[in-house]
Order: sequence, then structure tokens, then C-alpha cells
Amino acid sequence: MDGQRKFSRRRKAILAALLATTIFTGGGLYAVQAQIPAGQGSPQAIQPVAPLVQHPGFADLVERVKPAVVNISTTEKVDTSRRQMRDLPFPPGSPFEQFFRQFGERLERAPRNALGSGFIIDPEGYIVTNNHVVEGAGKIDVTLSDGSSHPATVKGRDPKTDIALLKIDAKKPLPHVVFGDSDATRIGDWVIAVGNPFGLGGSVSAGIVSARGRDLRAGPYDDFLQFDAPINPGNSGGPIFDSSGRVIGIATAIYTPSGGNVGIGFGVPSKLAMNVVAQLKESGSVERGWLGVHMQPMTGNLAKALGRKNDDGVIVSLVQDDSPAKAAGVEQGDVITGVNGKEIKEPRDLAIAIANLKAGEKAKLQIWRDGRERTLTVTIGKQPADQVADAGEADGGDEKVGMALAPLTPELRARLGIKGPAKGVVVADVTRGSKAAESGVREGDVIIRIGGDPVTTPDEVAEKIRIARQAKKEAVAMLVLRDGTTYYLALQLA
Repeated sequence: MDGQRKFSRRRKAILAALLATTIFTGGGLYAVQAQIPAGQGSPQAIQPVAPLVQHPGFADLVERVKPAVVNISTTEKVDTSRRQMRDLPFPPGSPFEQFFRQFGERLERAPRNALGSGFIIDPEGYIVTNNHVVEGAGKIDVTLSDGSSHPATVKGRDPKTDIALLKIDAKKPLPHVVFGDSDATRIGDWVIAVGNPFGLGGSVSAGIVSARGRDLRAGPYDDFLQFDAPINPGNSGGPIFDSSGRVIGIATAIYTPSGGNVGIGFGVPSKLAMNVVAQLKESGSVERGWLGVHMQPMTGNLAKALGRKNDDGVIVSLVQDDSPAKAAGVEQGDVITGVNGKEIKEPRDLAIAIANLKAGEKAKLQIWRDGRERTLTVTIGKQPADQVADAGEADGGDEKVGMALAPLTPELRARLGIKGPAKGVVVADVTRGSKAAESGVREGDVIIRIGGDPVTTPDEVAEKIRIARQAKKEAVAMLVLRDGTTYYLALQLA
């Protein structure tokens, strides 16, 4: 009998515990209802009641903003036949060579399509997207939320921030969204991503802001927001909304070992995008401020050697002649610690701060020199445009080489890991499908010689190419430095 009483008391205790239990499910907190009908030894199915804590959801927000999000499709004709032929191990005239020549010709005629996303920022049909979505596109089509499709033109592109502005004519005012303040966004805030992943237009995902100020080394002005709202290929250029429906970022990249989403996405912050978009809309290009210094990051050892208590700021390694910095009295060895009261901790901070200023605007530089802080007033200059070695423009022809070049500065030396006294010109960009790309030229190559002659400036490279074109040469020998090793490439001109 004592054993039966103990078992009965234990059974009642278990039932009491079950009756007092709550279950978390579906984002809400639900109480459990359990009843044991008379004459039965097991409870009925548990029925959830009204949530005690209920998340409001995002349906109303999505309904407001979704009409302003668009799908973008591009068509590009890619010449791959030469690239295929260059890498073939078969001897000329062999059956294999003939087969792959025919195969390459079919590839050359086949257009390549790409998908992306964008959002309308003006009822007249201005659309923001990523530069890499439309770069090199021969045809761009925009599909609105109502299913209608419209051809789009590129009003301007900015590769350095990966932003492009398109324009369509829909013959009617269009729904649009506005930018928010990404600087006010906090880690942990809710965000909503809307876009066209894998061609599945109008897809919505939710997450939170995971981090701010990420540097992916994709460009000189990297300041990405990181978030975990799932995005995938095709989301590029789509908006990232805050909980009020304002755009705080543009989906640009994902970190993935497999090609799909793993919960780490990155977006261009609205604070950066707003200025770029406004300039693209007004003039089709972006003008950035220029200081005219070469800089390097501070290290703990450098800080100790200079007598500084911390390693914040950037040290000036070179002041360019005839630059705004030179005119303001900036000297080699100065440590720049602030711009207009904003703290500078690393070279990227200084690059972004100066780039966001306009030519002619006066700025206060906080510097550290000879053991004490100083303030200098500098009149910001206009950043020189990237110089492009383009044989077509140099000699009036129609064929283009497709290389953007830049001087080999100390910053680029450090970024590319170049040691020693090597001189040359850096390949800043290679246009897809261009002669440079087909010749094996890569972004980051340092051109040392062309046709046996050393080159040290972009203008010298352009001039050598122009002379070779005028001499009717089909190709010109080019010595490049890549990953610490020199290579000879035949730059195709014909």
C-alpha cells in the first residue's frame, strides 16, 4: 500500500508540472491546456490559446515597400572564343582544334544573362542598384511589381562604391521609397531584405543588423553593414529596410563557402549611398574630395617610437606636391587623428572622411606633431579621375583595350604586397570581354615594361599602346609583376 501511495503522489506531481508548463512556438508564448476526461488515463491533444506575448510581424511594412522594389535582368554578349583557343593544348589544324574553334564560335554568339534587384527612389523612374549588376550590359530590362517590363538606361555608375543609377519611362508616377539614416542603426535592430534571389522576384527575408563598419577590401571606401537576413545571388542591388520602411542599405555581397546563404550578408550603408546617388542623378558621375597624402596605418611599435599613448590615427608617409595638404602645411611624419572633429583611427576612416567633402570646402585637420596636437585648415581639392589606358581613345579607333590604370603608390604597394624598388603601373580594373581580359591581364597586375621599355605612369602605358596601334601591330609584349613573380603577356591589339 505504501508503494502505491508513493506512486500516486509522484503521478500527481508530474501532472501538476505539465499543467504549469508553457511552450514557446511560432514567435509567441503559449500556455498549455491539458485535461484528463473522466474514465481516461491519457490527456487530450494540447490546444494553444491566444499568445501571451505576440510579435507584430512585418506584413504591413512589406505591403508598403514591396511595390517600389524591382527585378533587373541584363543581357551581355561575351566573346569567349579567343580565350578558349588561347588555352587549348591542341596543335593548330588538328581535328580537336577545329572542333573547339566551332564550339568557341557558338559560345561567342550566345548572350549571357544576369539577374539582380533594385529599388525606385523617385516617381519619375530613377532606380538604384549595384554597379556589378549592370556593368558591361548591352541591354537592361526592369520588371515592376505589377509585372510590367521596361527598358532601362544607365544614368551613372560608381565602381568604387558599387552603386549604379538607372532610369525607366513607365508613363506614370511610380511608387518609391526613401533613404533612412544608417548611422542611427544599432546592432541588433530588425531589417527586411526584398529582392530577386535566384530569379524568385519579390522575395522577402528578415533578420537583424549583425555588425557595422565592415571592410571587405572591395574598394577604398568600404564601410559595409553586416546583417543576417537571408540573401542570395540575385538579391544584389536590392534594398535593406529598417523597421520604419526606410532604406538603410543596399544588398551587395554575401560571405559563403558554397555559393548560397549562410547568414552573413553585407550592404552599402545609406549614408554613403545617398551622396553617391544624388551626384549620379545630377551629373552622371561622382566627385570626391582630395587631400593629396600617402598614408599608412599606425602600429603599436610606431606609436611607442613616436611617443604616442595609443595607435589611433594614420601617419603621413608622403605629401604630394601642389596638393591641398601641402598648401595647408601637412608634413611627412604627421599623424592625422581627426577631420572636422571626427576621430580617425585607420586609413579607411581618413579616405572616407575626405571623399565625402566637396572640392573647395574647408576642413579642420587634427594632427599630432612633435609631441603635441595641432589643428590645420585645409581647402579640399577635387580627386583626380582614374586614368584609363584605352587604345581606342588614344588613336581615334573603335577598338578598346579595356584596362583602367593607377600609379603605383605606397598604399597600393602595401595592399599588393610589393617589396623592393619595383616600379610600374597598377592595373586597377579589367573590362570583362575586353582585349586585356582575353590577353590574360588581371586586376592587381603591375605593368613594368611594354615592348621592352619601362613604364612608370598611366600616360606612358597609353602612349606605348597608341604607338603600337599606329604601327599596325597585332600585339605588344608586356612584362607584368603578379604575386611576386614577373610574367610576359602578349596584349592583343587587333
